[in-house]
Amino acid sequence: MKIFHHIADYGAWYSEASFKNVSIGFVPTMGALHKGHLSLIEASKSDNDYTVCSIFVNPTQFNDKADYEKYPRHLDDDIQELKKHSCNVLFAPESQEMYPANGQHVQNTQIDLGQIAEVMEGKFRPGHFDGVITIVKKLFRIIKPNRAYFGKKDFQQLAIIRKMNKVLEMPIEIIGCPTIREDDGLAISSRNLLLSPQQRSEAPAIYRSLLKSKEKLAEQDVDQIKRGLIDGINSSSCLDVEYVEIADSLSLQPIDSWGSTDSAVCCVAVHAGDVRLIDNIMLYN
Repeated sequence: MKIFHHIADYGAWYSEASFKNVSIGFVPTMGALHKGHLSLIEASKSDNDYTVCSIFVNPTQFNDKADYEKYPRHLDDDIQELKKHSCNVLFAPESQEMYPANGQHVQNTQIDLGQIAEVMEGKFRPGHFDGVITIVKKLFRIIKPNRAYFGKKDFQQLAIIRKMNKVLEMPIEIIGCPTIREDDGLAISSRNLLLSPQQRSEAPAIYRSLLKSKEKLAEQDVDQIKRGLIDGINSSSCLDVEYVEIADSLSLQPIDSWGSTDSAVCCVAVHAGDVRLIDNIMLYN
């Protein structure tokens, strides 16, 4: 596996290699790789001639400095995992490489994401998606992939990246891949490493509550489903719901009745102490 830490070095390799009749799949990550990330690597390998993974903990998408500083970083372990899974290239830059203007983090100011970025994560994490778009746009232009792979656990992020890609008319196919879960249903996330044993034992209540909500669609309205979800998750002593939203799965605008959309998704954000977890479930489509 080739490893690059500098944009110029990756660019030189890309220029020297012949990609005229081959495809590049790209998996952007922030490291602390887990089975979810590795499933994206495998999906890319099945679709493409080359698979490139990036590892970069992007400071511009954190609205909480403490959250950024405590985010898990295990680059040596990640490299070994990528080698085991036969990833072709790792791009792992430092912050100064991606934001060279005296370390200043220049946010996205060119793309109007509209209302899709103002709800849920956009509402509770101001500036988060500007940071996401800033770094993904940079990485797309550096890596030059044919396809890019993202997990559906970050449902809103996937929708926003698709919109960015369309607005910028980038020749990249955006592929959403299924959420990978632990045996007890907890969505796999790098943040799970930060959970205490008790928090980890209670965190699966998030997905259990989502499943129960889906089962009650025929007998409860939107508000009842949301209230039941909040009560169900908050009944765990370690969990505290930040938001529950039921929205159109394409526009991500909240709905107030089941007949108002052909496809609905339920998204949640939950705090387990200082650890913030997100999850979602398609209610119908």
